Amino acid sequence: MKIAQIAPLAERCPPLLYGGTERVVSYLTEELVDQGHDVTLFASGDSITAAELDPCSALALRLSPNVVDALPHHMIMLEKVARRAHEFDVLHFHIDLMHAPVVRDFAHRTLTTLHGRLDLPDLQPFYAAFPNLPLVSISHAQRLPMPPVNWVGNVYHGLPRDLLNFSAAPAGDYLAFLGRISPEKRPDRAIEIAAGAGLPLKIAAKIDRVDQAYWDEQIAPLVHAHPNIEYVGEIGEQQKSAFLGAARALLFPIDWEEPFGLVMIEAMACGTPVIAFGRGSVPEVIDDGVTGFVVSSVDEAIEAIKKLDHLDRTRVRARFEERFTVERMARDYVEIYARLSTAAATPDFISCAGRAPEQLAI
Repeated sequence: MKIAQIAPLAERCPPLLYGGTERVVSYLTEELVDQGHDVTLFASGDSITAAELDPCSALALRLSPNVVDALPHHMIMLEKVARRAHEFDVLHFHIDLMHAPVVRDFAHRTLTTLHGRLDLPDLQPFYAAFPNLPLVSISHAQRLPMPPVNWVGNVYHGLPRDLLNFSAAPAGDYLAFLGRISPEKRPDRAIEIAAGAGLPLKIAAKIDRVDQAYWDEQIAPLVHAHPNIEYVGEIGEQQKSAFLGAARALLFPIDWEEPFGLVMIEAMACGTPVIAFGRGSVPEVIDDGVTGFVVSSVDEAIEAIKKLDHLDRTRVRARFEERFTVERMARDYVEIYARLSTAAATPDFISCAGRAPEQLAI
């Protein structure tokens, strides 16, 4: 198939450091190429890919010193995509919603994976205005706040099988927190859990400008107040195996409806169990008592730490290979691409500019 992948421009594909959506787009793109598909990646010009790269900005926007507003750059990308849309069997968007008016005439050949939260009130009127855009969720929990829309599938994220190294035993006696410093990720809870368990905590996380005050006023003082808490900063892909593999567990003490949580399967790939609060996708991703523990309070998390020795890290890795590899993710998407293409080719197909075709609804 001829497939277009349209990535956000905030980070390159794959990202140098943090960047969940761009990371997933990169994994998917490379796997589709490996499977023999003809793929074009619309992304920042510093992206690295085996696909054809159509550069839509010189550099990843977050790392470019000259970028003040990301929107014009994404508008340029959408113009490029629209001009080339006729070349592709399927155009797969990963930029949430800004493309919806642009693709109205060929929406039946598009797929949009929603990577973010869907419980924001502004999204309700938007998706009511575009009810026929073919959408994919990344967890079933992510769908719950949405009005009736044209869901065509649910596809869990996946990682390359050999991306992260398995560790049969943790080399370090510490707990890990990985991702982003923000109120909904609750690093303060992670600190409280580690202190209550009497274990060191290493925090590897980015701090966005919007969260700088939260770090300065609430989290940094806690880090400084606890000698066993270490902030190691933002880390890249090359450092994750050592960071996660050496940890006794990953703490994922979220306080929001997390759509997926890529860091959970990154930990599982290393054989490291996850102790996570049961919000959003967590119960779908973590097999309680097998790949970690799903908890509802700090006290439950502290008790779960005492049970970590009962978990088999080999089983944690095995469950990752069963459920969360990039091969499985790509197969799921190719099946959806094929259904979209078949439906679009049928004589009685009703364009997504009108009523959604029943054969695409899930």
